[in-house]
Amino acid sequence: MLRPYRPGDVDQVHRACQDPHIQRWIGQLPVPYTRDSARTFVEEVAPGERTEGTGLTTAVEAAGDLVGSAGAYLRPGRLGPEIGYWIAPWARGHGYAAEAAHALAEWALGLGAPRVHLFVDVGNAASQAVARRAGFRDEGVVRAALEQRDGTWRDAVLFGRLPGD
Repeated sequence: MLRPYRPGDVDQVHRACQDPHIQRWIGQLPVPYTRDSARTFVEEVAPGERTEGTGLTTAVEAAGDLVGSAGAYLRPGRLGPEIGYWIAPWARGHGYAAEAAHALAEWALGLGAPRVHLFVDVGNAASQAVARRAGFRDEGVVRAALEQRDGTWRDAVLFGRLPGD
């Protein structure tokens, strides 16, 4: 289930974002990721995006537990809304990321977006597989597309979905 974040999610988000893989692949994530970082994300950033109309960031819930995060980010440009996701280490391997990415893409396309996209680091084979399972197609490598927290840039695979995909 995709749902808005609640204040009670802070500890689970904090715990999940201690994962070295989440920290490695999400270059914008502050490191160290503190409980205050999680509180700001859950109580200010995610609801603020929704209020401002710049995105829809949701908690991914399974069997009553927070297992990840997924969002559609509404940035101007030709590529349309951008989908993003992470899954907590204790919940990986159940298809939650692909299901969430697929649902958010369907939502955006259903509202009239001509396309949706996502970027995946060229080294992140697991996330590339998620994108394919969610119905996205590999559109090629975009050089220096992902900014890292140290100021460097990494190449990314661009994935896209159109209404008929």
